[in-house]
Amino acid sequence: MALELRQNLKLSQQLVMTPQLQQAIKLLQLSRLELAETIQHEMEINPVLEEGLGSPEGEDPTGSDTLPDGGGEGNRGPEDEPSRPEPEKTSELEMESPSSLGEIDWGNYLNEYAADQSDGGFSGRERDGDEAPSRLDILSARPSLQSHLQWQLNLSRITEEERKVGEFIIGNLDANGFLTVEPEEIEAQTGCRPAVAAAVLALVREMDPAGVGATDLRQCLLLQLERLGLADSLAARIVQNHLNLLETRNYSGLAKATGRSPDEAAAAVAVITGLNPRPGRLYSDEEPVYIIPDVYIHKLGEEYVILLNDEGLPRLKISNYYREILDKDSTAPNATKDYVQEKLRSAMWLIKSIQQRQRTIYRVVESILKFQRDFFEHGVARLKPMVLRDVAEDIGMHESTISRVTTNKYVHSPQGIFELKYFFNSTINTNGGDALASESIKQRLKSIIQHEDPRKPLSDSAIAAVFTRDDIRLARRTVAKYREQLGILPSKLRRRP
Repeated sequence: MALELRQNLKLSQQLVMTPQLQQAIKLLQLSRLELAETIQHEMEINPVLEEGLGSPEGEDPTGSDTLPDGGGEGNRGPEDEPSRPEPEKTSELEMESPSSLGEIDWGNYLNEYAADQSDGGFSGRERDGDEAPSRLDILSARPSLQSHLQWQLNLSRITEEERKVGEFIIGNLDANGFLTVEPEEIEAQTGCRPAVAAAVLALVREMDPAGVGATDLRQCLLLQLERLGLADSLAARIVQNHLNLLETRNYSGLAKATGRSPDEAAAAVAVITGLNPRPGRLYSDEEPVYIIPDVYIHKLGEEYVILLNDEGLPRLKISNYYREILDKDSTAPNATKDYVQEKLRSAMWLIKSIQQRQRTIYRVVESILKFQRDFFEHGVARLKPMVLRDVAEDIGMHESTISRVTTNKYVHSPQGIFELKYFFNSTINTNGGDALASESIKQRLKSIIQHEDPRKPLSDSAIAAVFTRDDIRLARRTVAKYREQLGILPSKLRRRP
């Protein structure tokens, strides 16, 4: 077969992922917190971007006065903008100017501070704006487990060697308060005698919270029972010798093993369940993460109103200072103009992408509201089955776009705060009736278990039979899967005496 060169003409279609398109897709799937961080980062690296102080009536929602609100228009440069009143220039603060910053009278400050301390605290007189306390003066940190134990260790009358050993033990406690090293390692790392290591470990185990410093769950519970004066009680015997029966809630087995009546065994189990298996969590320094809704749905009369939550997001605008550099009468070098033009184009694409993101979220929530109106009226029991394809076909977008929009986005509604993904769930068929959403089935399953007899809890097969009587076809393994997703224990662990 001979080799030859040949020219061919081929026509094909390809999707080119431009940097602007990649940025728009990335912004679409960001959460609210990630979006705020991205905007802040762009403002740091792009000098053309500025944060607007407000949004006057009729101004663009993002605070930009360079972009139209319509999504179908192309990218426009500064020379194509319609004439409008000259906005106020951004003034620069001269740090060397004596009038730019007020002189700080350190002597007066120290005199006032000394006077406040002599009165036993800060004075109660009102301060003006210049004398207001700094934000850093009122910040407080939640005490961690280590800092709480270290504070107690510092109050103890111990030698310097014992203090060193105590700090090593405290530093080797996990978040639950359990000791992660063996006594031999304590002796080897600190160079202390075994008696000193044992004494300091006993001291740590006497500290607050009760149960801290234990090596396992059994010892943790025993330390708490000892703190309550129940070291010789039936509850301590159960924890010491019959923890496996306690895990399975085998009350008859506990009564037989301890030689007590079932009522006494149940009372001891009630005492044990009141203990804390993770005492260190009481002093966790992990800050809670609060959900800030991206969208609000309010009911006004018989209609629902959708409001996008822009609070906390910087309102972007184009700097007037850099815009003037691109004027025809500007004397700036061409290299400077090219740099500013590039940054201006990047800033305009960012603002346009944020606007497109907000419009897309609004359209998706509007479609969800149309499909799930009964849910917003009556609650989870009226949630309808819905998939991404339903919303995608309704608003004319691709399913992948709907998936990105509904990821890590939350809506505040009359029924509570829900992630947008919550409204998309599988379908459960019924015998002759309308199909039900899986979340609605979970809610009904939870209600069935809450109203069961705790002495004879329903098994998964019995719960499936209850759904069958309601003309809902649900297999036993499906009941078990939904029960585990709800965090509900199996029937043998839900049994009460």
